[in-house]
Amino acid sequence: MESSLLQTCLELFKTDEAKRNLKDAVITPMGNIIYNEIYFYLWFICLYHVFLIFLVLANLMLLLRLIKVKYG
Repeated sequence: MESSLLQTCLELFKTDEAKRNLKDAVITPMGNIIYNEIYFYLWFICLYHVFLIFLVLANLMLLLRLIKVKYG
């Protein structure tokens, strides 16, 4: 009984229509929900990296200015 039910389910998911329905009904909405949930965090990480790059460049400029005053 179990093997025939399993075989029926596997045969169902082998059809193109079932794959298309699964994609349209489950995968695409889940992808949109996940993207909407992490959208803010993605922007936060990007802005954090930009801020960090400017901070490193500012420290580098201050260090170069300090070296120029001390040894220049």
